[in-house]
Amino acid sequence: MAGTGKDPFFDYRKNRPWAENLSIVMQIGLTMAGCIGFCFFVGRQIDRWLGWNGIGVTVMTLLGILGGANVVYRQIMALLAPGAPDDPGGRPRD
Repeated sequence: MAGTGKDPFFDYRKNRPWAENLSIVMQIGLTMAGCIGFCFFVGRQIDRWLGWNGIGVTVMTLLGILGGANVVYRQIMALLAPGAPDDPGGRPRD
């Protein structure tokens, strides 16, 4: 039965690699969405302030996409680097 302590609904010990991979995918998605959303709203404020008709939103959204892609790329490279803390084949960091 679920919830009795004998048979938990989700056993983190058995599903740890799956749960860690899911958290990485969620982190990457939220990072990208956050960068784009932040730049979109900054672009809206620039448009209101300067009286532009969508130029600020367009430029800032494109910058948000580029910036988010850069951050996501660096996060992925840090995960794949040899000797990363979660790398089972790498050596531990000093």
